[in-house]
Amino acid sequence: MCAVARRKMEAVFTAAFLLCFLGAPGVHGNSLTILEAPDFVHFQKGDWPISGEKIPDLVALTMGFSVQQDLAWPGLQSGPLFQRPRANMLVVVRGADSLDLPQNVASYPLENPVPFTLDSVAETVHSLFAEDTPVVLQLAPSEERLYMLGKANAVFEDLPVTLQQIRARLSQDGSVLASLPLSSLSRNAEADLLFLSEVQVLHDITALLHRHRHLAKDHSPDLYSLELSGLEELSRVYGQDSAQYRDAIAILSSVLQKFGEEVYSLYGNSAVVEIVTVKTFEAPLTRKSRSILESKQISKAATPYNLAYKYNFQYAVIFNIVLWLMIVLALAVIAISYNLWNMDPGYDSIIYRMTNQKIRMD
Repeated sequence: MCAVARRKMEAVFTAAFLLCFLGAPGVHGNSLTILEAPDFVHFQKGDWPISGEKIPDLVALTMGFSVQQDLAWPGLQSGPLFQRPRANMLVVVRGADSLDLPQNVASYPLENPVPFTLDSVAETVHSLFAEDTPVVLQLAPSEERLYMLGKANAVFEDLPVTLQQIRARLSQDGSVLASLPLSSLSRNAEADLLFLSEVQVLHDITALLHRHRHLAKDHSPDLYSLELSGLEELSRVYGQDSAQYRDAIAILSSVLQKFGEEVYSLYGNSAVVEIVTVKTFEAPLTRKSRSILESKQISKAATPYNLAYKYNFQYAVIFNIVLWLMIVLALAVIAISYNLWNMDPGYDSIIYRMTNQKIRMD
């Protein structure tokens, strides 16, 4: 009996050691962390994995927009119909195995980490709130990729976007180099400067939002999408076991925690901030430069059958409004016609009633 009990105890300690060594599910590896969210956007805590290709649909649903296919994911519950967040901030961190973000709403494992963009969400925002000129900002400093729409063109016109501009910004007053504990990071190494440049962009975005607080008071929702790959470059140059990589992980975790709190506060506690950590994407992303303001050219060769254009997501709503309004009006006409047909003019009509009384008096 003692030998059996001893073997059971050894098995228990071995399992506990492996669990601590490998880490709990959803903590290490690719993950989606909801850093901030208003009370009316309900995220359930759990280990439900979500596919990378579903991230744009998740962002659209949190902003109150409809999607083509229902998101069968229990992490997000339905919320109020007439409330939507004022902004959504999505930050994709490439090359990160895990980030220490203790103050978060929920965290979920990310499976099938394929590249994705928020172009569909940006088009929806632009089509529904074109007159209000919402802020749409998509930025990837490492690729020098920038896409702005609406008020973002005026607010973020001074934002450094190219690596040369950002590195010049690091040497100016108000740079993050004066406040960050660089430790093993160098100001002269290319990989280190790329990482520090991305941290500087986060700092400048919050500074510009502080300067333009009126953005959080309009009726149109704002959309931000940032892609950071400085950690991926540090991991490639120095390795994950290097002091530079560990210091960068600690710096970025602290900066993102503060960044999410500031964005959430600037929008009056009505913003959703998501952090996606991806070790590496499974497939390269091919992105073409375009503008959603440009008109779509319809090719005659592509539509030889003269097919109608596809309806938008509001078709079902408009169809139901028109259908039931027609039914109500038809029923009203039938009821009125029936009552008029069966009306007794001498008894039901006040005109004929007074006429009859006058005749009787005469």
